[in-house]
Amino acid sequence: MSSIIRQETAVRRQPQGATRFDILGAISVSHFLNDSIQSLMLAVYPLFRSNFHLSFAQIGLITLAYQLTASIIQPLVGRYTDRHPLPWSLPLGMVSTFAGLLLLSIAANYLVLLLAAALVGLGSSVFHPESSRVARMASGGRFGLAQSIFQVGGNVGTAVGPLLAAFLVMPNGQQSLSWFSLFALAAIVILSFVGRWYQHQHRQPKKTQQTEGVALPKALLRRSMVILVTLMFSKFIYLTSISSYLIFYLMHRFAIPVREAQLHLFIFLAAVAAGTLLGGPIGDRIGRKRVIWVSLLGIAPFTLALPYVGLTLSALLTVVIGFLLASAFPAIVVYAQELVPGKVGTISGLFFGLAFGLGGIGAAVLGQLADLWGIDAVYQICSFLPLLGVLAAFLPHRPQEQTV
Repeated sequence: MSSIIRQETAVRRQPQGATRFDILGAISVSHFLNDSIQSLMLAVYPLFRSNFHLSFAQIGLITLAYQLTASIIQPLVGRYTDRHPLPWSLPLGMVSTFAGLLLLSIAANYLVLLLAAALVGLGSSVFHPESSRVARMASGGRFGLAQSIFQVGGNVGTAVGPLLAAFLVMPNGQQSLSWFSLFALAAIVILSFVGRWYQHQHRQPKKTQQTEGVALPKALLRRSMVILVTLMFSKFIYLTSISSYLIFYLMHRFAIPVREAQLHLFIFLAAVAAGTLLGGPIGDRIGRKRVIWVSLLGIAPFTLALPYVGLTLSALLTVVIGFLLASAFPAIVVYAQELVPGKVGTISGLFFGLAFGLGGIGAAVLGQLADLWGIDAVYQICSFLPLLGVLAAFLPHRPQEQTV
Protein backbone atom coordinates (compact mmCIF):
# COMPACT_ATOMS: atom_id res chain seq x y z
CA MET A 1 0.00 0.00 0.00
CA SER A 2 2.73 2.47 0.90
CA SER A 3 4.55 1.76 -2.38
CA ILE A 4 1.35 2.45 -4.31
CA ILE A 5 0.92 5.74 -2.47
CA ARG A 6 4.51 6.75 -3.24
CA GLN A 7 4.09 5.85 -6.90
CA GLU A 8 0.82 7.79 -7.25
CA THR A 9 2.27 10.76 -5.40
CA ALA A 10 5.32 10.75 -7.68
CA VAL A 11 3.06 10.73 -10.75
CA ARG A 12 1.04 13.65 -9.43
CA ARG A 13 4.16 15.66 -8.71
CA GLN A 14 5.47 15.38 -12.24
CA PRO A 15 5.62 18.87 -13.78
CA GLN A 16 2.96 19.79 -16.30
CA GLY A 17 5.43 21.99 -18.15
CA ALA A 18 7.58 24.99 -17.44
CA THR A 19 6.24 27.41 -14.85
CA ARG A 20 5.16 30.56 -16.71
CA PHE A 21 6.55 33.24 -14.44
CA ASP A 22 5.66 35.93 -16.98
CA ILE A 23 1.96 35.06 -16.70
CA LEU A 24 2.19 34.65 -12.93
CA GLY A 25 3.92 38.01 -12.73
CA ALA A 26 1.24 39.66 -14.86
CA ILE A 27 -1.65 38.43 -12.73
CA SER A 28 0.29 39.25 -9.56
CA VAL A 29 0.82 42.84 -10.76
CA SER A 30 -2.86 43.03 -11.71
CA HIS A 31 -3.75 41.71 -8.26
CA PHE A 32 -1.52 44.42 -6.78
CA LEU A 33 -3.33 47.13 -8.73
CA ASN A 34 -6.78 45.72 -7.92
CA ASP A 35 -6.19 45.29 -4.20
CA SER A 36 -4.36 48.58 -3.75
CA ILE A 37 -7.59 50.24 -4.86
CA GLN A 38 -9.59 48.19 -2.38
CA SER A 39 -7.14 48.87 0.46
CA LEU A 40 -7.09 52.56 -0.39
CA MET A 41 -10.85 52.60 0.11
CA LEU A 42 -10.48 51.01 3.56
CA ALA A 43 -7.64 53.33 4.57
CA VAL A 44 -9.62 56.53 3.86
CA TYR A 45 -12.44 55.52 6.21
CA PRO A 46 -11.41 58.34 8.61
CA LEU A 47 -11.95 60.77 5.72
CA PHE A 48 -15.40 59.34 4.96
CA ARG A 49 -16.28 59.31 8.64
CA SER A 50 -15.40 62.98 8.95
CA ASN A 51 -17.02 64.09 5.68
CA PHE A 52 -20.28 62.19 6.15
CA HIS A 53 -20.40 61.98 9.99
CA LEU A 54 -20.51 58.16 10.00
CA SER A 55 -20.73 55.79 12.93
CA PHE A 56 -18.59 52.65 13.24
CA ALA A 57 -21.64 50.63 12.18
CA GLN A 58 -22.02 52.68 8.98
CA ILE A 59 -18.32 52.21 8.21
CA GLY A 60 -18.81 48.48 8.66
CA LEU A 61 -21.70 48.60 6.18
CA ILE A 62 -19.44 50.15 3.52
CA THR A 63 -17.14 47.15 3.86
CA LEU A 64 -20.16 44.86 3.82
CA ALA A 65 -21.49 46.41 0.58
CA TYR A 66 -18.14 45.94 -1.10
CA GLN A 67 -17.46 42.44 0.17
CA LEU A 68 -20.94 40.99 -0.23
CA THR A 69 -21.04 41.71 -3.97
CA ALA A 70 -17.70 39.95 -4.24
CA SER A 71 -18.55 37.02 -1.98
CA ILE A 72 -21.97 36.22 -3.44
CA ILE A 73 -20.97 36.44 -7.10
CA GLN A 74 -17.48 34.91 -6.96
CA PRO A 75 -18.56 31.25 -6.52
CA LEU A 76 -21.14 31.69 -9.30
CA VAL A 77 -18.48 33.09 -11.62
CA GLY A 78 -16.13 30.23 -10.77
CA ARG A 79 -18.81 27.56 -11.26
CA TYR A 80 -19.84 29.00 -14.63
CA THR A 81 -16.29 29.37 -15.95
CA ASP A 82 -15.41 25.79 -14.95
CA ARG A 83 -17.84 24.81 -17.72
CA HIS A 84 -17.57 27.83 -20.02
CA PRO A 85 -14.16 29.56 -19.78
CA LEU A 86 -14.30 33.33 -20.29
CA PRO A 87 -10.74 34.58 -20.97
CA TRP A 88 -11.87 38.16 -21.62
CA SER A 89 -13.82 38.42 -18.38
CA LEU A 90 -10.63 39.51 -16.59
CA PRO A 91 -10.25 42.96 -18.23
CA LEU A 92 -14.03 43.45 -18.38
CA GLY A 93 -14.36 42.83 -14.63
CA MET A 94 -11.73 45.47 -13.97
CA VAL A 95 -13.94 48.02 -15.75
CA SER A 96 -16.38 47.72 -12.83
CA THR A 97 -13.55 48.47 -10.38
CA PHE A 98 -12.60 51.50 -12.49
CA ALA A 99 -16.18 52.82 -12.42
CA GLY A 100 -16.52 52.20 -8.69
CA LEU A 101 -13.34 54.13 -7.91
CA LEU A 102 -14.42 57.15 -9.96
CA LEU A 103 -17.83 57.12 -8.27
CA LEU A 104 -16.14 56.90 -4.88
CA SER A 105 -14.18 60.07 -5.63
CA ILE A 106 -17.31 62.14 -6.36
CA ALA A 107 -19.80 60.55 -3.93
CA ALA A 108 -21.90 63.25 -2.29
CA ASN A 109 -23.85 61.08 0.17
CA TYR A 110 -23.70 57.79 2.04
CA LEU A 111 -25.86 55.81 -0.40
CA VAL A 112 -23.54 56.67 -3.30
CA LEU A 113 -20.61 55.52 -1.17
CA LEU A 114 -22.34 52.16 -0.72
CA LEU A 115 -23.01 51.87 -4.47
CA ALA A 116 -19.40 52.70 -5.33
CA ALA A 117 -18.13 50.12 -2.85
CA ALA A 118 -20.46 47.51 -4.38
CA LEU A 119 -19.06 48.22 -7.88
CA VAL A 120 -15.50 47.71 -6.64
CA GLY A 121 -16.63 44.42 -5.10
CA LEU A 122 -18.25 43.35 -8.38
CA GLY A 123 -14.93 43.78 -10.19
CA SER A 124 -13.23 41.59 -7.61
CA SER A 125 -15.90 38.92 -7.98
CA VAL A 126 -14.77 38.36 -11.58
CA PHE A 127 -11.06 38.95 -11.08
CA HIS A 128 -10.23 36.53 -8.26
CA PRO A 129 -11.62 33.15 -9.38
CA GLU A 130 -10.45 33.56 -12.98
CA SER A 131 -6.99 34.82 -11.95
CA SER A 132 -6.64 31.90 -9.55
CA ARG A 133 -7.44 29.56 -12.45
CA VAL A 134 -4.80 31.27 -14.60
CA ALA A 135 -2.27 30.85 -11.76
CA ARG A 136 -2.92 27.12 -11.68
CA MET A 137 -2.69 26.86 -15.47
CA ALA A 138 0.66 28.69 -15.44
CA SER A 139 2.07 26.82 -12.41
CA GLY A 140 3.83 23.98 -14.20
CA GLY A 141 2.69 21.75 -11.35
CA ARG A 142 4.03 24.05 -8.59
CA PHE A 143 0.56 24.93 -7.39
CA GLY A 144 1.42 26.41 -4.00
CA LEU A 145 4.16 28.61 -5.43
CA ALA A 146 1.84 29.85 -8.19
CA GLN A 147 -0.95 30.61 -5.75
CA SER A 148 1.46 32.52 -3.50
CA ILE A 149 2.85 34.59 -6.38
CA PHE A 150 -0.70 35.47 -7.41
CA GLN A 151 -1.87 36.27 -3.90
CA VAL A 152 1.19 38.21 -2.79
CA GLY A 153 0.49 40.84 -5.43
CA GLY A 154 -2.84 41.46 -3.77
CA ASN A 155 -1.29 41.57 -0.31
CA VAL A 156 1.38 44.05 -1.38
CA GLY A 157 -1.34 46.18 -2.94
CA THR A 158 -3.32 45.97 0.29
CA ALA A 159 -0.23 47.06 2.23
CA VAL A 160 0.44 50.03 -0.09
CA GLY A 161 -3.12 51.34 0.20
CA PRO A 162 -2.66 52.97 3.64
CA LEU A 163 0.50 54.74 2.44
CA LEU A 164 -1.32 56.12 -0.59
CA ALA A 165 -4.11 57.24 1.72
CA ALA A 166 -1.77 58.85 4.24
CA PHE A 167 0.41 60.79 1.80
CA LEU A 168 -1.86 61.48 -1.17
CA VAL A 169 -5.57 61.17 -0.40
CA MET A 170 -5.84 62.52 3.14
CA PRO A 171 -3.96 65.78 2.35
CA ASN A 172 -5.81 66.30 -0.96
CA GLY A 173 -9.34 65.15 -0.15
CA GLN A 174 -11.88 62.69 -1.50
CA GLN A 175 -11.64 63.80 -5.15
CA SER A 176 -7.99 62.72 -5.29
CA LEU A 177 -9.23 59.12 -5.30
CA SER A 178 -9.88 59.62 -9.01
CA TRP A 179 -6.11 59.72 -9.61
CA PHE A 180 -5.97 56.02 -8.90
CA SER A 181 -8.26 55.20 -11.79
CA LEU A 182 -4.93 54.92 -13.64
CA PHE A 183 -4.30 51.77 -11.57
CA ALA A 184 -7.48 50.21 -12.92
CA LEU A 185 -6.64 51.25 -16.49
CA ALA A 186 -3.18 49.67 -16.20
CA ALA A 187 -4.76 46.46 -14.89
CA ILE A 188 -7.19 46.40 -17.83
CA VAL A 189 -4.26 46.56 -20.28
CA ILE A 190 -2.25 43.84 -18.50
CA LEU A 191 -5.25 41.53 -18.14
CA SER A 192 -5.99 41.91 -21.84
CA PHE A 193 -2.65 40.24 -22.57
CA VAL A 194 -3.32 37.58 -19.91
CA GLY A 195 -6.74 36.93 -21.45
CA ARG A 196 -5.12 36.37 -24.84
CA TRP A 197 -2.74 33.74 -23.34
CA TYR A 198 -5.64 32.16 -21.44
CA GLN A 199 -7.65 31.89 -24.66
CA HIS A 200 -4.69 30.31 -26.47
CA GLN A 201 -4.35 27.68 -23.72
CA HIS A 202 -7.91 26.51 -24.29
CA ARG A 203 -7.14 25.96 -27.96
CA GLN A 204 -4.40 23.47 -27.05
CA PRO A 205 -5.01 19.70 -26.70
CA LYS A 206 -6.37 18.88 -23.25
CA LYS A 207 -3.78 17.57 -20.80
CA THR A 208 -4.25 14.72 -18.41
CA GLN A 209 -5.62 15.61 -15.00
CA GLN A 210 -3.10 13.55 -12.99
CA THR A 211 -2.04 16.55 -10.99
CA GLU A 212 -5.59 17.29 -9.91
CA GLY A 213 -5.77 14.59 -7.28
CA VAL A 214 -8.35 11.89 -6.48
CA ALA A 215 -11.87 12.56 -5.24
CA LEU A 216 -12.50 11.87 -1.54
CA PRO A 217 -15.42 9.87 -0.14
CA LYS A 218 -18.38 12.24 0.26
CA ALA A 219 -18.52 12.05 4.06
CA LEU A 220 -14.82 12.85 4.41
CA LEU A 221 -15.10 15.61 1.82
CA ARG A 222 -18.03 17.25 3.66
CA ARG A 223 -16.21 17.08 6.99
CA SER A 224 -13.04 18.53 5.49
CA MET A 225 -14.89 21.38 3.78
CA VAL A 226 -16.73 22.27 7.00
CA ILE A 227 -13.40 22.42 8.82
CA LEU A 228 -11.85 24.60 6.11
CA VAL A 229 -14.80 26.99 6.17
CA THR A 230 -14.54 27.23 9.97
CA LEU A 231 -10.84 27.99 9.69
CA MET A 232 -11.62 30.65 7.09
CA PHE A 233 -14.10 32.16 9.55
CA SER A 234 -11.41 32.32 12.23
CA LYS A 235 -8.84 33.82 9.87
CA PHE A 236 -10.90 36.45 8.11
CA ILE A 237 -12.97 37.71 11.02
CA TYR A 238 -9.76 38.30 12.92
CA LEU A 239 -8.07 39.80 9.85
CA THR A 240 -11.02 42.18 9.45
CA SER A 241 -10.68 43.32 13.05
CA ILE A 242 -7.17 44.51 12.18
CA SER A 243 -7.56 45.77 8.61
CA SER A 244 -10.82 47.70 9.16
CA TYR A 245 -10.34 48.98 12.72
CA LEU A 246 -6.62 49.06 13.60
CA ILE A 247 -6.40 52.75 12.73
CA PHE A 248 -9.29 53.63 15.05
CA TYR A 249 -8.04 51.27 17.78
CA LEU A 250 -4.55 52.81 17.84
CA MET A 251 -5.89 56.37 17.73
CA HIS A 252 -8.24 55.61 20.65
CA ARG A 253 -5.89 53.51 22.78
CA PHE A 254 -2.63 55.42 22.31
CA ALA A 255 -3.85 58.88 21.16
CA ILE A 256 -1.67 58.87 18.04
CA PRO A 257 -2.46 60.89 14.87
CA VAL A 258 -4.14 59.38 11.80
CA ARG A 259 -0.97 59.25 9.69
CA GLU A 260 0.98 57.34 12.35
CA ALA A 261 -1.90 54.88 12.73
CA GLN A 262 -1.99 54.38 8.95
CA LEU A 263 1.73 53.56 9.01
CA HIS A 264 1.06 50.90 11.64
CA LEU A 265 -1.59 49.43 9.34
CA PHE A 266 0.96 49.44 6.51
CA ILE A 267 3.44 47.51 8.67
CA PHE A 268 0.79 44.89 9.47
CA LEU A 269 -0.26 44.54 5.82
CA ALA A 270 3.37 44.28 4.68
CA ALA A 271 3.79 41.35 7.07
CA VAL A 272 0.64 39.82 5.55
CA ALA A 273 2.22 40.11 2.10
CA ALA A 274 5.40 38.38 3.25
CA GLY A 275 3.43 35.54 4.83
CA THR A 276 1.38 35.05 1.68
CA LEU A 277 4.49 34.81 -0.50
CA LEU A 278 6.05 32.09 1.64
CA GLY A 279 2.92 30.13 2.62
CA GLY A 280 2.40 28.47 -0.76
CA PRO A 281 5.93 27.19 -1.50
CA ILE A 282 6.36 26.04 2.10
CA GLY A 283 3.12 24.08 1.69
CA ASP A 284 4.51 22.54 -1.53
CA ARG A 285 7.53 21.34 0.45
CA ILE A 286 6.28 20.30 3.90
CA GLY A 287 2.55 19.77 3.31
CA ARG A 288 -0.36 22.20 3.32
CA LYS A 289 -1.96 20.80 6.46
CA ARG A 290 1.14 21.63 8.51
CA VAL A 291 1.15 25.19 7.20
CA ILE A 292 -2.56 25.60 8.00
CA TRP A 293 -2.08 24.19 11.50
CA VAL A 294 0.90 26.37 12.43
CA SER A 295 -0.32 29.59 10.84
CA LEU A 296 -3.77 29.58 12.46
CA LEU A 297 -3.36 28.01 15.90
CA GLY A 298 0.22 29.29 16.17
CA ILE A 299 -0.84 32.93 16.33
CA ALA A 300 -3.15 32.44 19.33
CA PRO A 301 -0.59 33.43 22.01
CA PHE A 302 0.16 36.63 20.12
CA THR A 303 -3.47 37.60 19.50
CA LEU A 304 -4.37 36.95 23.14
CA ALA A 305 -1.56 39.28 24.26
CA LEU A 306 -2.19 42.07 21.72
CA PRO A 307 -5.01 43.96 23.55
CA TYR A 308 -2.88 44.36 26.68
CA VAL A 309 0.51 45.60 25.42
CA GLY A 310 1.97 49.03 24.68
CA LEU A 311 2.32 50.72 21.29
CA THR A 312 5.80 49.38 20.37
CA LEU A 313 5.06 45.80 21.37
CA SER A 314 1.68 46.08 19.63
CA ALA A 315 3.46 46.89 16.36
CA LEU A 316 5.80 43.89 16.80
CA LEU A 317 2.94 41.52 17.61
CA THR A 318 0.91 42.62 14.59
CA VAL A 319 3.91 41.83 12.37
CA VAL A 320 4.10 38.26 13.73
CA ILE A 321 0.32 37.85 13.56
CA GLY A 322 0.09 39.18 10.01
CA PHE A 323 2.92 36.99 8.74
CA LEU A 324 1.64 33.74 10.26
CA LEU A 325 -2.02 34.41 9.56
CA ALA A 326 -1.46 35.16 5.87
CA SER A 327 0.61 32.04 5.22
CA ALA A 328 -2.53 29.93 5.68
CA PHE A 329 -4.58 31.24 2.75
CA PRO A 330 -2.51 29.96 -0.22
CA ALA A 331 -2.28 26.60 1.54
CA ILE A 332 -6.06 26.51 2.19
CA VAL A 333 -6.96 27.38 -1.41
CA VAL A 334 -4.65 24.78 -2.99
CA TYR A 335 -5.61 22.19 -0.36
CA ALA A 336 -9.30 22.74 -1.19
CA GLN A 337 -8.57 22.49 -4.93
CA GLU A 338 -7.00 19.10 -4.25
CA LEU A 339 -10.05 18.03 -2.26
CA VAL A 340 -12.34 18.67 -5.24
CA PRO A 341 -10.36 17.85 -8.41
CA GLY A 342 -11.39 19.48 -11.67
CA LYS A 343 -13.29 22.35 -10.00
CA VAL A 344 -10.60 25.02 -9.82
CA GLY A 345 -12.93 27.93 -10.61
CA THR A 346 -15.68 26.79 -8.26
CA ILE A 347 -13.31 26.26 -5.35
CA SER A 348 -11.36 29.46 -6.00
CA GLY A 349 -14.58 31.46 -6.27
CA LEU A 350 -15.97 29.82 -3.12
CA PHE A 351 -12.92 30.48 -0.96
CA PHE A 352 -12.15 33.96 -2.27
CA GLY A 353 -15.87 34.66 -1.94
CA LEU A 354 -15.82 33.39 1.63
CA ALA A 355 -12.83 35.61 2.31
CA PHE A 356 -14.72 38.70 1.14
CA GLY A 357 -18.07 37.67 2.62
CA LEU A 358 -16.73 36.78 6.05
CA GLY A 359 -14.68 39.96 6.03
CA GLY A 360 -17.74 42.03 5.14
CA ILE A 361 -20.00 40.41 7.71
CA GLY A 362 -17.24 40.67 10.27
CA ALA A 363 -16.73 44.37 9.56
CA ALA A 364 -20.44 45.09 10.00
CA VAL A 365 -20.79 43.03 13.20
CA LEU A 366 -17.55 44.32 14.71
CA GLY A 367 -18.61 47.89 13.89
CA GLN A 368 -21.84 47.36 15.82
CA LEU A 369 -19.92 45.90 18.76
CA ALA A 370 -17.46 48.81 18.70
CA ASP A 371 -20.37 51.28 18.90
CA LEU A 372 -21.94 49.34 21.79
CA TRP A 373 -18.96 48.22 23.86
CA GLY A 374 -15.97 50.17 22.54
CA ILE A 375 -13.15 49.30 20.17
CA ASP A 376 -11.00 47.81 22.95
CA ALA A 377 -13.63 45.18 23.68
CA VAL A 378 -13.68 44.15 20.01
CA TYR A 379 -9.96 43.35 20.09
CA GLN A 380 -10.32 41.40 23.33
CA ILE A 381 -13.16 39.28 21.91
CA CYS A 382 -11.45 38.62 18.57
CA SER A 383 -8.22 37.55 20.23
CA PHE A 384 -9.79 34.13 20.97
CA LEU A 385 -10.72 33.34 17.34
CA PRO A 386 -7.38 31.72 16.36
CA LEU A 387 -7.99 28.98 18.94
CA LEU A 388 -10.34 27.47 16.33
CA GLY A 389 -7.17 26.51 14.47
CA VAL A 390 -7.10 23.31 16.54
CA LEU A 391 -9.66 21.92 14.06
CA ALA A 392 -6.89 21.62 11.44
CA ALA A 393 -5.83 18.44 13.26
CA PHE A 394 -8.91 16.70 11.81
CA LEU A 395 -8.09 17.42 8.16
CA PRO A 396 -6.80 14.54 5.98
CA HIS A 397 -3.01 14.65 5.84
CA ARG A 398 -2.89 14.41 2.06
CA PRO A 399 -6.24 14.82 0.24
CA GLN A 400 -5.01 13.03 -2.90
CA GLU A 401 -3.96 9.91 -0.97
CA GLN A 402 -7.09 9.22 1.03
CA THR A 403 -8.78 6.98 -1.52
CA VAL A 404 -5.79 4.68 -1.99
